[in-house]
Amino acid sequence: MALHRLGKDPESPEGKSPTVYYDDATDNYLLQGWKVLDTDRLGQMDIPEHETVIEFPRRMMQFFPEVNGSGGTAGTDA
Repeated sequence: MALHRLGKDPESPEGKSPTVYYDDATDNYLLQGWKVLDTDRLGQMDIPEHETVIEFPRRMMQFFPEVNGSGGTAGTDA
């Protein structure tokens, strides 16, 4: 398995989060973002015990290859 960092939030303080990764073994994206702790919002979702919810800024969509036109697999920003 190889994770490829596709992009970090250019507006994040110190460039630590959020981040978009692509896993070439599973063909899935992994998203690093802010923990959602707001019970009102969490209460409006049906979240299985084995899942979690993160908040992810809209501006980060640019790093998905299907959005930025780079095809089905992407390079890295590293």
